[in-house]
Amino acid sequence: MPYFIDEAKIFVQAGDGGRGCISFRREKYVPKGGPNGGDGGKGGDVILQAERNMHTLLDFTYKQRYTAARGEHGRGSDQTGHDGGECVIRVPVGTLVRAADSGELLADLVTHGQRFVAARGGRGGRGNTRFKSATKQAPRTAEPGERGEARWLTFELKLLADVGLVGLPNAGKSTLLSRISAARPKVAPYPFTTLTPHLGIVQLSDARTCVAADIPGLIEGAHEGRGVGDRFLRHIERTRLLVHLVDMAPPDGRGPLVDFETVNQELTAFSPALAHKPQVLAATKMDLPDAKRTFEHFQPFVCARGLRVVAISAVTGEGIETLLEEISQALGP
Repeated sequence: MPYFIDEAKIFVQAGDGGRGCISFRREKYVPKGGPNGGDGGKGGDVILQAERNMHTLLDFTYKQRYTAARGEHGRGSDQTGHDGGECVIRVPVGTLVRAADSGELLADLVTHGQRFVAARGGRGGRGNTRFKSATKQAPRTAEPGERGEARWLTFELKLLADVGLVGLPNAGKSTLLSRISAARPKVAPYPFTTLTPHLGIVQLSDARTCVAADIPGLIEGAHEGRGVGDRFLRHIERTRLLVHLVDMAPPDGRGPLVDFETVNQELTAFSPALAHKPQVLAATKMDLPDAKRTFEHFQPFVCARGLRVVAISAVTGEGIETLLEEISQALGP
């Protein structure tokens, strides 16, 4: 997912309505024909449409202004002008739309094909035919078209996934995602290899599938902007389950209990609702020396909290099937 952009700001301008026409019948033997000016057409709307094949807001860094067509003016012989064509802007599924000036949430586009009218076109003006009355047989009055709506909008993308992978940098999230899905995020033995979210479709043990999201690793103070993970925590807010990866062989010798607490504190600081999502713990890198001894000390601690932890190695495949069974059970039917 190169050039991942999850925030954008655009300006939308709906089409103006066409003006009404002032016209009178001019036919042979009808020297004083009545009014026959048609109405103006309606201006086009600006419409946002959710698209499942889009995964980033990158397009909106190149183009920020979007305008719908204006309505045609009315014509003689009671001809109404054509309505202006709408302007359809495609955005990724999972996009939140807000008013830029107030921050008010206007729409949450979470299903493919879902539409939202971001700016409404102006109504067409009435032609002079509309102003004919018993006392005014030849009105020379017509209306201008209404102005179309115009405003600045902000987009905020929250990816849609069933499962969110969380943990400190280099805990093995990307390696696990590449093991259980066809996703191929960059994997390297150093922190912050993952700089953008990645999605993968996972085949569960009961033949169901789910979507898993891998976000950049969290560090202490991430909710305040430290590191890169804080920007992407929003992408796991919609998930039903968190898979919390804890490294059993951290290179700097820190304990897994500290890592476990650090991540949960950051989740709570960012969003209490996020911290209260169900968690499945995965003790990673069990193929490395001393990992089994570390796990023996870690397991009783988390079990005392009512959590079950699965020992895995994404490199050798150890425990992967058991982890998928735990995920399937936690997601429910």
